[in-house]
Amino acid sequence: MYNNLYNNPFSVYNPQNDIDKINAQINDLEKRKSQIQQPAPITQNFQLAPTRDVIRYANSLEEVSRDMVIGDTPYFSNDMSVVWVKNIKGEIKTYELNEIMPKDEKDIQIEMLKNEIEKMKKEMRENETNIRDADATKDTRDTEWDDEEYGTAVEKSKPSSIQRVSGSKKK
Repeated sequence: MYNNLYNNPFSVYNPQNDIDKINAQINDLEKRKSQIQQPAPITQNFQLAPTRDVIRYANSLEEVSRDMVIGDTPYFSNDMSVVWVKNIKGEIKTYELNEIMPKDEKDIQIEMLKNEIEKMKKEMRENETNIRDADATKDTRDTEWDDEEYGTAVEKSKPSSIQRVSGSKKK
């Protein structure tokens, strides 16, 4: 811009050339701006995924088997005592739910004592059966069979009491 003025000292400064150059640059910048700001076409695909937070209730196994599932899905009975888990293949597993009550020290001690009582009762029953078995085997031991002496089964009986035979006294 200033070079023209210094190279040719007799020329008159004409600002129109500079204005044309500036306008050309402005137009070029506006074209670039419009190309950059032009939005690309937006394609939005929404896929609604099932929510797994929902608790499903069922009254029977038939209701669970009729329902279609996308993943492992639990179904609870209304009283929360049974839970069915159905998978994608349609297989259903059934579980029973029991409420676990928190126990304090007294409840734990009571339960321990009950277990000890049951253990003692079991030992008493075993001892009684052992005594009965011992009595039964004692009765069968009184009679023995001797095959060696006679060649046949002959009953030998043991004497039940011992008799004293008094001898004669000599003077």
